[in-house]
Amino acid sequence: MTTAIRRLVLDVLKPHVPTILELADALSKLGGITGVNLSLSEVDQQTETIKITIKGEKIDYLAVESVIEDFGGVIHSIDEVVAGKEIVEEVETLQDR
Repeated sequence: MTTAIRRLVLDVLKPHVPTILELADALSKLGGITGVNLSLSEVDQQTETIKITIKGEKIDYLAVESVIEDFGGVIHSIDEVVAGKEIVEEVETLQDR
């Protein structure tokens, strides 16, 4: 049995074309996804680094990875995963300061 992923935050490197508008549209059409947020964080001559936040009831990581790769992107890191029956927000502790 697998646990449903409810939120996924990825650091992705992709070429300028296709645009983040097109990538957001393609990701939002995947089953189990209720919302997608793409934020441009860095632009180089040939590529751009984007933060992708995906929310849903049952996110299929492999399907997300496949769409990103189809757009010429590479996942640099998985920065956050939320899974289970409810979304648990991160709490700041003394070590975080």
